[in-house]
Amino acid sequence: MLSALRRRITPLGRCDSGLAMVEFAMALPAVLTLGLVGMETANLMLAHLKVSNIAMLAADNASRARDSIDEADINELFAGALKAGESIDFKENGRIIIYSVEPHTNGTNQWIRWQRCTGDLRVAPSYGRPMDQNGNIITNGTERTRPSSQARFTSVTGFGPAGNRIAAQSGTAVMIAEVVYNYQPLVAGSTLLGQQIRYTSAFNVRQRNDQVIRNGATVPVAACGG
Repeated sequence: MLSALRRRITPLGRCDSGLAMVEFAMALPAVLTLGLVGMETANLMLAHLKVSNIAMLAADNASRARDSIDEADINELFAGALKAGESIDFKENGRIIIYSVEPHTNGTNQWIRWQRCTGDLRVAPSYGRPMDQNGNIITNGTERTRPSSQARFTSVTGFGPAGNRIAAQSGTAVMIAEVVYNYQPLVAGSTLLGQQIRYTSAFNVRQRNDQVIRNGATVPVAACGG
């Protein structure tokens, strides 16, 4: 009886018919992990590219309004920028901040004449806010009736990231777009959750002599809030 059992068991030691399946089962977690890491990395790179493009689009379009600029122009460029970011849910997780920067009359400093924002993400502007003559920050978009005061910007010589600041030349203005986005990972619980992407772009205005923002059609103002 034992010899018969031995004859039945012995071939099992030489059987390799399930070896490939076992190897696949052992390798599958590593393969899936590498695949997900690759997908997440590619998605993060695409998000960086998208946010960078939104910053360039917003600053460029803000600079293109000729002769003068209106709140309607700002609303239109914001609508276009948000449309460009739909694939990454930018409106719900991002913020666009437009600065209108001009040279100070003292010939040295720079100041923010007006500022507009869109997007549901609440972040403070990195490069300052317009202020009235009493030093109060203007957050409700009332720069037309309560003008931003140059006197509050006597120590600012340029705006933008450290080491890459920009200054407007005499008689003109620079449109700066700061874009911030909270990255939304593909995989729940990813270590990339909460990573913030930030890009800044700037363009000199084209053929615009009047830098005061108007509201001829009485449209809603894209104020930045507190």
